[in-house]
Amino acid sequence: MKTVPLPRCLWIFLQVSVQFLTCFLAGCWSERTDVHKAASLGQASQLQDLIQSGASVNVVAVDSITPLHEACLRGQAQCVRLLLDAGAQVDARNVDGSTPLCDACSAGSLECVRLLLEHGAKANPALTSRTASPLHEACMGGNSDCVKLLITMGACLESYDLYYGTPLHVACVNEHTDCAKVLLNAGAKVNAARLHETPLHHAAKNMRVEMIETLVEFGANIYARDQHNRKPVDYTTPGSPSAACLQFYETTPMSLQQLCRLAVRRKLGTRALKVIGQLEMPKLIIAYLCYQ
Repeated sequence: MKTVPLPRCLWIFLQVSVQFLTCFLAGCWSERTDVHKAASLGQASQLQDLIQSGASVNVVAVDSITPLHEACLRGQAQCVRLLLDAGAQVDARNVDGSTPLCDACSAGSLECVRLLLEHGAKANPALTSRTASPLHEACMGGNSDCVKLLITMGACLESYDLYYGTPLHVACVNEHTDCAKVLLNAGAKVNAARLHETPLHHAAKNMRVEMIETLVEFGANIYARDQHNRKPVDYTTPGSPSAACLQFYETTPMSLQQLCRLAVRRKLGTRALKVIGQLEMPKLIIAYLCYQ
């Protein structure tokens, strides 16, 4: 008899239901505990006393938030360290599927992010229909240092969120040029599309000239059309700097120098920065290829 796979949404519902029943029967569901409160407020000495007195560091509230989630949401690095050293589950998920690493990235706490990764947190936790990746969260908040660290630890540049698209989409939607530059230099696909909508469409909608220039320098397709059959320039205000910028790129061919840089970067992909740095060529050329 052929087995019919469950729809993803039903599968997620069943997983959450099983988690709820398991915790309910074990008696570990509660409202926000003293451990949650101490972790959230950064009360390290009080948290240490609670841990030493036998309080569970993995107790979950009705929304499945653990004390570690609370500490990461508030960027309380000292409490994060105490909880992890006491055995807190580093990849625990709340009811929305977010891990403490997602919360630390959302808060922009580089120290918390580093602590979690050092304790084995997954840089690429499995995504659900309600969850963005840690890299998405860092880009959403414009936390470029967190973005750099996540990429160093192997975060997937093309992790795809059903609502946002790729991390590059998120950076462009939220107008975080620094994050976009980090992603692009690491090898993110500049023409990745969500419903045919590219990061350049978002930059054009936001009228951000610097973002537009950055994307085009990394090879963005200025003629790409979205689900409404509109090019990026169609989302700009006529006569605006962003419209003038895109019209310039449409009427001015790329230089041979720029075309060569794009060809090298496309060929090397995510290995570009590592490989280019090892080439025996003038530093000026290396700096150009690395967009420095």
